[in-house]
Amino acid sequence: MIKLIDITKFYSSGFVKTFVLRDINLDIKEGEFVTIMGPSGAGKSTLLYILGMLDAPSSGEYCFFDKKVHELREKQLTELHKNYIGFVFQSYHLIDDLTVYENLETPLLYKKVKGSERKGKVCDMLDRFHIVAKKDLFPNQLSGGQQQKVAVARALITEPKLILADEPTGNLNTKEGEEIMELFTELNEGGTTILQVTHSEKNASYGRRIINLLDGWIVDNK
Repeated sequence: MIKLIDITKFYSSGFVKTFVLRDINLDIKEGEFVTIMGPSGAGKSTLLYILGMLDAPSSGEYCFFDKKVHELREKQLTELHKNYIGFVFQSYHLIDDLTVYENLETPLLYKKVKGSERKGKVCDMLDRFHIVAKKDLFPNQLSGGQQQKVAVARALITEPKLILADEPTGNLNTKEGEEIMELFTELNEGGTTILQVTHSEKNASYGRRIINLLDGWIVDNK
């Protein structure tokens, strides 16, 4: 599903290059549940953003379902991202001036899903995440846990092949965090590929493989 070959990411300031990722070689098979771990500044989120096509590497090759991502134009990248990837951010990234219902509906509008089907999918997600009573509220009227539930529901509503989760339970209490991780496990058992970035050993244990990053290098891949 995913193949990274010698992926490097750096930022230039004058003649100085600051490396964030160095010579990353990685294979992710469809249906895997992979955890990326490492200290702050190790390059975890940058790697996730490159995998999610929200950032581009400085050099190297990225193949996604045999498509050479590094050679695609912006429009092609947008289509690939829209059709295959769901992203869960620690900071939610909900649209402040849209209700819960409208936030969930937005990805379906981008995919041009018809009205009746959109309504059915949104209602299914509201029910699945027990947030039906919150559907007409705005993000600032929700608790952190409720906002994260909405963010996860929005990532799942298009039934993506790949979910990328950046510290998905970072702002949740223990019970809410466990609910999200159990949901990821259930999705993974149904065939969805999941890559999560986390500092939590407990969350990491839900995955089947752990990749450890240090100073931009992969130091362990088991």
